[in-house]
Amino acid sequence: MAYQKRTSEILGKIFRNPDMQFGLSVFENIHPEEILDISEQEGKYYFECLKRKKKIQAKPEEIVRQLMIERLVNFYKYPLDRIDVEVDVQFGREIGKKRADIVIYREDGKTPYLIVEVKKPDVKDGLGQLKSYANAMGAPILVLTDGKIQNNILRTDPNLFEDLPEIPKFNETVDDVRLKKLTYNDLDEIPNLQQLIYDLQEVVLANSGVDSFDEIFKLIYAKLYDEIETPRNENRRFRVIAGASNRENLVNIQQLFEDSKNQWRDVFKANDEIEIPENAIVPAVSLLQKYRLFGSNLQVIDDAFEYLINLDAKGEKGQYFTPRHVIDMAVKMLAPTSKDFIIDTAAGSCGFLLHAMQYVWQNELNKKNWGEGYEVKQKDHAEKRLFGIDFDPRSVKIGKAMMLIAGDGKTNVTNANSLDSEVWNEDAKAKFRPFLHTFKDSNENRRNQEKMTDFDFDIVLTNPPFAGEITGTLLNRYDLGFKHDKNFEKTSKHQNKVSRDVLFIERDLNFLKPGGRMAIVLPQGVLNNTQMEYVRKFILSKARLLAVVGLHGNTFKPHTGTKTSILFLQKWKEDEQIPEDYPIFMATSKKGGKDSSGEYVYRKDSEGNVMYDDFGKKIIDHDLDEIAEEFLKFINK
Repeated sequence: MAYQKRTSEILGKIFRNPDMQFGLSVFENIHPEEILDISEQEGKYYFECLKRKKKIQAKPEEIVRQLMIERLVNFYKYPLDRIDVEVDVQFGREIGKKRADIVIYREDGKTPYLIVEVKKPDVKDGLGQLKSYANAMGAPILVLTDGKIQNNILRTDPNLFEDLPEIPKFNETVDDVRLKKLTYNDLDEIPNLQQLIYDLQEVVLANSGVDSFDEIFKLIYAKLYDEIETPRNENRRFRVIAGASNRENLVNIQQLFEDSKNQWRDVFKANDEIEIPENAIVPAVSLLQKYRLFGSNLQVIDDAFEYLINLDAKGEKGQYFTPRHVIDMAVKMLAPTSKDFIIDTAAGSCGFLLHAMQYVWQNELNKKNWGEGYEVKQKDHAEKRLFGIDFDPRSVKIGKAMMLIAGDGKTNVTNANSLDSEVWNEDAKAKFRPFLHTFKDSNENRRNQEKMTDFDFDIVLTNPPFAGEITGTLLNRYDLGFKHDKNFEKTSKHQNKVSRDVLFIERDLNFLKPGGRMAIVLPQGVLNNTQMEYVRKFILSKARLLAVVGLHGNTFKPHTGTKTSILFLQKWKEDEQIPEDYPIFMATSKKGGKDSSGEYVYRKDSEGNVMYDDFGKKIIDHDLDEIAEEFLKFINK
């Protein structure tokens, strides 16, 4: 036992990660300390190779290789004498330049059947290299693993590759694998959806030239529909059909997509169809089929959709992905409860809504408080208390998918212009009509029923688009659309143009009930520029300023270097006496979690190793948690 503990500690040092679960999850049933006899010589570690039977240095990639050999022999049942390592790959006349990490041969002992490329944990760039090996050596089955993820790939054509849910065991065929029943319980949680989406893009773009963003989301919605609607003990509909033609597989997925369109009618147009060509549908579906989206780890999903949003390049619209540690700070400072109705009027990927939901689930609607019924409470909260609006149809697709994956089968994410409720369609009006504010004055109440301007949401969490200016008659509907005199009183003359974010301030205050709370990301010019003083006066007349947090200049890089702040407001109650003076919490972030290039900066321990949280996710180095804690202390005083 003492030997195993020592070996485990040594492995932690080699991987620079004391918790091996984060590095070797593919081998969860293999205990490396039991099969690797590690010894130390002059400060370096060595063990005997399971195949070569000689001492080799214990580097992370080599440990992954040894564990993969163990898995091939004892789980997949391949004879050790069919396995070789460090095999020279010949490209044309070149030989010996590259070596395949592991090769399994057919019965003749000469013809490659399966090639394994191993990497140390978190290195994912070996797929292209592995495919080139397959083309050079003629092997039909490929495996890429970093010890954390295992990709199983079937080479169906020199340029087409299908992802297999599993590799065949010894004496099994590929069709044996394909024909195995695939139920909901057989699906794995996605370890790295961002990598999967990247691979999907490569499949789609390389074979069709169609819009990868749209086609990926058609597949995601078809997959979600299958997970939600197909009984869990039945074979999945979203899968590659063994023995079927490419055309038959495309028709199967197209029907699933049609069913998903009928379920979520406001996401796609009636005439939308999957446009992935026949020869690419099997590789595309095979990448997703073995994973579970519904109810997956939201941090994994969040990272993937951040990648998609940034790839979609919305910056020219002034819409920037809000870093999740910024969202967490805002949510923590407003401390939502399960009773609060929450809205984001520029929802994007629904990051604010999702993190507000997670906050409520973790702090209130959890198993500790509600026992076995906690999941029902969580779903009810997601379906009835969280609302989003966004003008961009692509953002709505992402937002709805996020809410569906989180467990909200209904979703309250609406494609509409938050600033102009008069042009909302009937579905949008029907969704928000129950939240209209009731005025004491009947005429005012009738006007609100018609125009839909004032609502009674408890919390607004939002990051409105900064770019763009509003002109025309829409300005007549906003106080901030009019010019103000030197006493900051509204005049009868409207402005020629007003920046979009300024109108969002007034609009979001109108979404709040009296006493409701808001966090809104704004460019610092709104707080600093002399010509914006009328906006600041307007804000103070409508709401108590709870806090101002200046964000670090790198926060929204690489998309923009605009300096931003978050305003925390509480709308004055009707007939509330506005005090002349009151305390306001002010803070400035000194560690924004990103460097000047916009890359995330991660926290490191005393030995310089990157630190991980309880989910195996790298911890971003920022000070926003401390700011939130200080604000809560301030409020309690």
